[in-house]
Amino acid sequence: MLIYGRNPVLEAIKEGRAVRVWVAKGVENWLIRELEGLGADYELLPRIELDQKVRTTQHQGLVAEVAELKFSDPEAPFRLAKERQEGVLLVLLDGVTDPRNYGAIIRTAVALGAHGVISEERRSAPLSPLVLKASAGTAHKLPLVQVKNLPRYMEEIKKRGVWIYGASGKAQKDLTMLDYKRPLAIVIGSEGEGMRRLVEQRCDETARIPLGPGAESLNASVALAIFLYQARLGRSH
Repeated sequence: MLIYGRNPVLEAIKEGRAVRVWVAKGVENWLIRELEGLGADYELLPRIELDQKVRTTQHQGLVAEVAELKFSDPEAPFRLAKERQEGVLLVLLDGVTDPRNYGAIIRTAVALGAHGVISEERRSAPLSPLVLKASAGTAHKLPLVQVKNLPRYMEEIKKRGVWIYGASGKAQKDLTMLDYKRPLAIVIGSEGEGMRRLVEQRCDETARIPLGPGAESLNASVALAIFLYQARLGRSH
């Protein structure tokens, strides 16, 4: 798979996942020095060749070939939580189909200590170079799971003692009123429609983010960041 953008490519080089690296002629000297400092073998190409290789001009002068991104098995987030000796903290996505949002959500989940991001096969953005770029190269650092039926998956994890909170602008409670110390999953719906009814019905509680006058909603990754940060605070006290 070809990936592009400075953060994803540099991360891939540092982690030893980059098979080949191409650099646009004329990039800044500091970037060349960083590549050489990492011991990367690279090939200089005219920028237009990189444009054609990845079919975008948004590559920032760096392209690499890496192994395909793959989804993890459903147990991977639970194994990671056990390794960290933490109560599991999952992110469930219902209808987040934009790859930029998906990538930003992954980056947020990594930064704020979640153990996995779970989505439904028919209602999710596919893993792609655009997702990896939007995640700033972090998509390899967290289990990403796809399930056939999200409501059914929610029922399964509830049997394992996971409490499920749904983010909803219509909820009566705000997110500061929730208990975050238990094993937990946070559901984020699509920006346009929110959670589906079948998904919301399986949440143990729903909560809203208090917004100021004139603000109706937040970007999905921003809403998740606020919820995960609140969970982090709740678990630290």
